[in-house]
Amino acid sequence: NSVMERDAIELIAAEFEKEVSIKEAEDIEDTALSVHEDEDRPEDLSPRPPVVTILGHVDHGKTSLLDAIRNTEVTAGEAGGITQHIGAYTVSSPGGMDITFVDTPGHAAFTEMRARGANVTDLAVVLVAADDGVMPQTIEAINHAKAAEVPIIIAMNKIDRENADPDKVLRQLSENGLLPEEWGGDVGVIRTSAITRQGIEELLERIALESEVLELQSNHFANASGTVLEANISEGRGVVATLLVQRGSLAVGDIVLAGTGYGRVRSMRDWQGANPGIAGPSQAVEIIGLSDMPTAGDRFHVVDSLKVAAEIAEERGHQRRDRELRAKNTTTTLASLFSDLAESKKKEVRLIVKADASGSLEVLRKTLNDLSTEEIKVNLIHSGVGQVTSTDVSLAEASGAVILGFHVIADGRARRDADGKGVDIKTYNIIYELLDEVKLAMTGLLDPDMVEKVIGHAEVLKIFRSSKSGTIAGCLVRDGLVQRGAFMRLTRDGVILYEGRVDTLRRFTEDVKEVREGFECGLTLDRWDDIQESDLFEFYTKKAVARTLESASS
Repeated sequence: NSVMERDAIELIAAEFEKEVSIKEAEDIEDTALSVHEDEDRPEDLSPRPPVVTILGHVDHGKTSLLDAIRNTEVTAGEAGGITQHIGAYTVSSPGGMDITFVDTPGHAAFTEMRARGANVTDLAVVLVAADDGVMPQTIEAINHAKAAEVPIIIAMNKIDRENADPDKVLRQLSENGLLPEEWGGDVGVIRTSAITRQGIEELLERIALESEVLELQSNHFANASGTVLEANISEGRGVVATLLVQRGSLAVGDIVLAGTGYGRVRSMRDWQGANPGIAGPSQAVEIIGLSDMPTAGDRFHVVDSLKVAAEIAEERGHQRRDRELRAKNTTTTLASLFSDLAESKKKEVRLIVKADASGSLEVLRKTLNDLSTEEIKVNLIHSGVGQVTSTDVSLAEASGAVILGFHVIADGRARRDADGKGVDIKTYNIIYELLDEVKLAMTGLLDPDMVEKVIGHAEVLKIFRSSKSGTIAGCLVRDGLVQRGAFMRLTRDGVILYEGRVDTLRRFTEDVKEVREGFECGLTLDRWDDIQESDLFEFYTKKAVARTLESASS
C-alpha cells in the first residue's frame, strides 16, 4: 500500500483510457475548528480589554516601568514567583478599564510571534529614556511596532533624571517618523518615571483613550481560542503554557489544542497565582495539561473531543517535520522576492538595510527611497548601523523582507537563523552594486509599455450580407497593408465606432493572411455589423516594450 498524488492517479487512468473520480478526504482539522471561524453575530460581541506590548532599549527601564504599572515589586530571586514566567499582567486604568500588558523578552520575540501569524497586540508602548534619547534599539523597536501596524504611544521614561532632555527626545522621534502631538503630530508622548510614579496614571489613561477609538470587541461566550505566549516543561508539573484568550472563555476541564499538544486543562492561574475560574478575552492565564509543548505564537483552540484533538495534533507533527525539511531547501532570495511580488501584483518592495556607518546608511536610505515610483514602493522596514542580527532575521521573516548589508556581515546566530527560516542576507562592499541589483530586480516588476505601430488603412467600398459570415466589408487598401488578426479601428467621420481585431480576411473566395496597398479584400469583424460604405479602417500592431525605473519615474 502506498499514497499516490492526484496527478499520478490521473495519468495512470488516462494511460488505460479510464475515467477516475477522486473523493477528497475530509480535513479533520478544518471540521473541528470550523466553529472558531464562524463570524460572530453583533449581539454576541461586547467590549474587551486592550492588549499592550512595551518595547524599547534594554536599559531604558522596561521592567521597572512594568513594576510601577503593576504597583508590585518583582525581584529576580522571588522563589516560585508566577510573575517570572507568565509574562502578562492585567491592571486597571484610573477610569476602570482593564488593560493587559504582554511582556515579551525583546523585539525578536515580539516579531517571532507575528511571523507565526500571532497578532496579539492592539497597542505598542515604545519606551525612550529621557536622558539617553533615541538609541539604535529604540529605532528597531519603532520599526517593529510599525511593521505590526498597531498604534504607537511613546513613554518618555526616567523623566526625573537631572540630565533629562525632553526636547532632544521629541526631535529624535520626529526625525524617525513619529511626530509628537505637542509638535503638531498624532503620536502621544507621556513623560514617566518608574521611580516617582510620575505619568503612570496618565499613560494608562492614554492607553484607555486609544483603545476606545479602536472599539475592541470579542465574543465572550464562544469556545475559547487565542495565542500561546510562552511554554516550558516544569519538573513535577509537565508542560506549562501561558495562553492569551482572544475569543470566548476558557475554564478548567476544557479540551485545548495548541500546536502539537492537546489535553484537558487540569489547572489554571493568572499572573497573581490565583485561579480566575474563567478566563475571558484579553486575559492571560497559565495552564497545565497539554501533552506536548507548543511554540510561542501557536494558536490554541478549545475543541469538543479528546480523540479528534489527538488526531489533529499528530497530523500537525507530521506537517511540522515536512516544513522543516522543506525549509532546508527553500530560501527567499532577492530575485525570488521580486518574482513573488510580480506574480501577486503586490507592488511593494520590503527591505531591511544594515550598514557599517551612519553616513553610509543615510545615503542608502535616501537612494533606496528615491527608487520608489508610483507603481513600485520601496518600503524600508528597518535600517540600522551594525552587523545583521537574529532580530533582523525575525523581522525579515515576519515582513517578507530581504536583508541587505553594506560593509557588514551577519553574526553566527543570525546566519543560522536565516538558513533555518529561509531568509536571504545579501552583503555588498560597493554601494552601486547594491543599488544596481535592487534596480534590476525592480525593473522586472514594471508592466511593459504597449507601443502601437500603424501598418495600413482601408476604405469600405461595398457591404455584403451573408447568413453564414454576417456583415462583410468589401474594402480597398489605401496604404500599407492589412493582416488577418491585426488590431484595427473602424471610424466614421473621424469618430471611432469599434476597436478589435480582424476576424477573417479574404481575396475573392480565398482566405489570405494579408492584403497590400492597391488591392481589394473582404473582411469581417468579431460581433460587429454596423459598417457603412466610406467608413475607414486603421490597422495597427502592438508591441510590449520593457520599461526602466527612470521612465516610470518621469
